[in-house]
Amino acid sequence: MNKLIQIALVGVALSQLHGCAAVAVGGAATGASVAMDRRTAGVYVGDQEIELRAMSRLNEAFTEKNVNISVTSYNRQALLTGQVPDEPTRARATEVVKGVPDVRTVFNELNISGVTSLTARANDTTITGNVKARLLRNEQVPGTKIKVVTDSGVVYLMGLVTKTEAEIATGIARTSSGVTKVVTLFEIID
Repeated sequence: MNKLIQIALVGVALSQLHGCAAVAVGGAATGASVAMDRRTAGVYVGDQEIELRAMSRLNEAFTEKNVNISVTSYNRQALLTGQVPDEPTRARATEVVKGVPDVRTVFNELNISGVTSLTARANDTTITGNVKARLLRNEQVPGTKIKVVTDSGVVYLMGLVTKTEAEIATGIARTSSGVTKVVTLFEIID
């Protein structure tokens, strides 16, 4: 059965359940995201679980205000971005996330520095949006299948892509406004 039909059926089934309509809408939106992704539905959901569990464990491990850590998981590979005060904290963050079930690899890109300002984080959000929009407009890359994360002007690209798609996506990110560096964490599928 076509994935889109399955998603529609799940959406209809969820809408028939008693409870919040947002659950049905959220479920349908997640289903649509899964349909456009190269990961299996199980891996897609597993990545979401990894992010939630990792953030929960990191919040328990680091209660100080001088720590700002974000976790992004793609195909069971966890990317850590943000700021920490010192190398022992940086190393400990890796160990905490390695302890999360199903994590294959941890890419620790944490900066040893003070926590960035709200303005800097808003700028990173703008850069991410710009890179994503440019990827989506390019017909040679699967923009919906590439995860874009920006921290302090550094763009991280994750996804299951061909070598050609990786090269084109990297070039698009490099030439996007505000980008200071591009780090590719792609898994090549050809």
